[in-house]
Amino acid sequence: MTLFPLIEAPAEEAGQSSAVLPLYREIAWDFEQDRPIWKNGAPQWVTGAQAVATWVWNTLHYVRASLDLFSWSWGNELQALTGRPFSQAVKESEAARYIRDCLVVNPYITDVQQVSVGFSGSTLSIRCVVQTIYGEVSVDVPEI
Repeated sequence: MTLFPLIEAPAEEAGQSSAVLPLYREIAWDFEQDRPIWKNGAPQWVTGAQAVATWVWNTLHYVRASLDLFSWSWGNELQALTGRPFSQAVKESEAARYIRDCLVVNPYITDVQQVSVGFSGSTLSIRCVVQTIYGEVSVDVPEI
């Protein structure tokens, strides 16, 4: 029911396709060189699980709220662990929690599992398995 019964709501608002997400699209990413992939002067696009993997990679490399350009929903808060007098086990546990929290905001991600983090000095390495609506994606970030 709408406020104005004489005006029909579009099909999307009427609830016919509100649960269906469009195919996820993202710029292709070279994970080894940490930069987008270009071909003939134009960025390459990927869709589905590979696009979600690219989103995950970039989210894990971006400090939440460091630029006004992006919303608070995007990025991570792992820098909050820097300089804290936590034990190694607490740092790893908190890092895993921060990683889950920053990734599950994406509606294409249904779960984050097998999160393993490692600290080496000021470098953090991350491995996890991300369950997406397209299937499972393994993410390996050797250093942040």
